Amino acid sequence: MTTELTELLLSRRSVPAAEMQEPGPTNEQLEVMLRCAHRVPDHKKLGPWRFIVIKGDARKTYGDLLAKIFKKQNDNASGKLVEFERNRFLRAPLVVAVVCSPVNNEKVPDIEQILSTGAACQNLLLAAASLGFGAQWLTEWYAYDKKFNKKIGLTKAEMIAGYIYIGSSNKKPDERPRPDLDSRIRTLSAD
Repeated sequence: MTTELTELLLSRRSVPAAEMQEPGPTNEQLEVMLRCAHRVPDHKKLGPWRFIVIKGDARKTYGDLLAKIFKKQNDNASGKLVEFERNRFLRAPLVVAVVCSPVNNEKVPDIEQILSTGAACQNLLLAAASLGFGAQWLTEWYAYDKKFNKKIGLTKAEMIAGYIYIGSSNKKPDERPRPDLDSRIRTLSAD
């Protein structure tokens, strides 16, 4: 017997950002998604994550900035490629940058805080799916670009865990081959 949650976990698939369309989540739906993303395992309750919401006209504004940075770093790039960069955030009605903000704590190493932030990304994907939206977790070049990260308000100690693209899709994503589960399980015995 499976539950609704189990069914969601067993069937969740990424919807490519390029296949997303309006409508995006309402403000109320976005709040629910972010509340879900916020409820993750968090050793010592440090809350080492935050969210930057990119929607509406901000998608174009920050897409223009992406194109400018990309062109400066790739002066031989074709106009078509620069335009592709300009339109990155326009692929979906909503983009949420999930930021890892490690807290200096001798009892909680950075890796645990990074993993908590990754769990926030996963919960955001699951919440979007549960509300009927398609979502995709991407970390493309701009996730690692210091100049762009500074422009969107990251400190030097912070990093992008992922950009979560969220929108509607008429197309059900195809199932993809999964790694063999049995080859990834080892059960220890008392012997």
